[in-house]
Amino acid sequence: MAALQSRFRDHTVGLFEKHGIKNIGYWTNTVGGRSDELWYILAYDDYAARAASWAAFGADPEWQKARAESEKDGPLVHHMENRIMNPTDFSPLR
Repeated sequence: MAALQSRFRDHTVGLFEKHGIKNIGYWTNTVGGRSDELWYILAYDDYAARAASWAAFGADPEWQKARAESEKDGPLVHHMENRIMNPTDFSPLR
């Protein structure tokens, strides 16, 4: 978890912003769930922007280098889960 958090802190968060991905927040479990989970919320203008941003992020040589260097001793992520959510009309966060 420390290595994954370092990669996000030192590389991923900034690269997300570089490619138009808005960082909303990042969390780990304190109570409940597993201690090796990193949860985060990202925002996009729309589905097309999401697709373009992820394609640009994935192709970025800086990301590819950061990922390769951080995983020299093995993968940091054992699985990922994506959800696309829309705020309700009463949600304070939109």
